[in-house]
Amino acid sequence: MRLTINGDVKDLDARSVEEVLEVLGLPKERVAVEHNGRIVRRGDRKDTVVVDGDRLEVVTLVGGG
Repeated sequence: MRLTINGDVKDLDARSVEEVLEVLGLPKERVAVEHNGRIVRRGDRKDTVVVDGDRLEVVTLVGGG
């Protein structure tokens, strides 16, 4: 399936936002995800289905001082 992630088009085999994060190898605890313009809560990632043409913005959270 073809998804746009942070402006880049990628072909991925994933059915949910959580699977997208797994395929991309991103740390699920330290990212914020927007799916088609809506923020996805961490607890909703498994149930948020992605389909061909969806847009995701993934932001990695970095701590520091």
